[in-house]
Amino acid sequence: MWLKFLGTGTSHGVPVPGCRCQTCTSDDPRNQRMRCSVFLKVKNKKILIDTSPELRLQLIKHRVGIPDIILFTHGHADHIMGFDDIRSFNWRNDRAIDCFSNSETRQRLQEAFSYIFLDSSSGNTGGGLPEANLYNISALPSDWQNIITPLQIKHGPTEVLGYRIGELAYLTDLNSIPEETWPELKNLQVLILGALRWREHSTHYNIDQAVAVAEKIAAKTTYFTHLSHDVEHVEASSYLPENIKLAFDGLKIKL
Repeated sequence: MWLKFLGTGTSHGVPVPGCRCQTCTSDDPRNQRMRCSVFLKVKNKKILIDTSPELRLQLIKHRVGIPDIILFTHGHADHIMGFDDIRSFNWRNDRAIDCFSNSETRQRLQEAFSYIFLDSSSGNTGGGLPEANLYNISALPSDWQNIITPLQIKHGPTEVLGYRIGELAYLTDLNSIPEETWPELKNLQVLILGALRWREHSTHYNIDQAVAVAEKIAAKTTYFTHLSHDVEHVEASSYLPENIKLAFDGLKIKL
């Protein structure tokens, strides 16, 4: 099993347009962050989590191939707005791609991309329409249920899905973990956890809060993602405990 980070940035991305801070002007490629998305391969099955606005660029840059399914964490713009780019998946695999999410995210996709799901007769098909089957996460086929465990987490008032896949858990965009989810986070090799910035935020863990959660979960290694331009890679890394690291675009981890 392996996972590659396609993007590790917050909703603004890094660099932030017009910003001249230390991180945004850095030459360190680890400070250049597209919006969050990851690609996994496990048991010869390929999984994409979220379709960030830079999805096409991410797939070209990181050469991960074509996923078998797409999982969505939630319906915020930085996690879904690359959805139109799945057209290339369709013609490469000669089929619609199955997408799984909670009901709120499915509704957001149908609204944001109404020309795909509601307006296909309008003639707006110049480049071809994406072909996707949107399913509730509870409808995962049995062969996928043996691999993927959905995890309920909270992003302020927004219901978000995290995912446990083998001994890895992916939790981005959150500021609390419901009691019923904690038992699913035991005995992890790798935890991927959202950690927005140093200052507190109303809907995200900050760095100190994420460190406390990571230490409670006690995975062998934790990687922080969804990082804002307030987080400079080298500086922040020197602050973190030895088994907690900052993820960066293109980082590949193997289990």
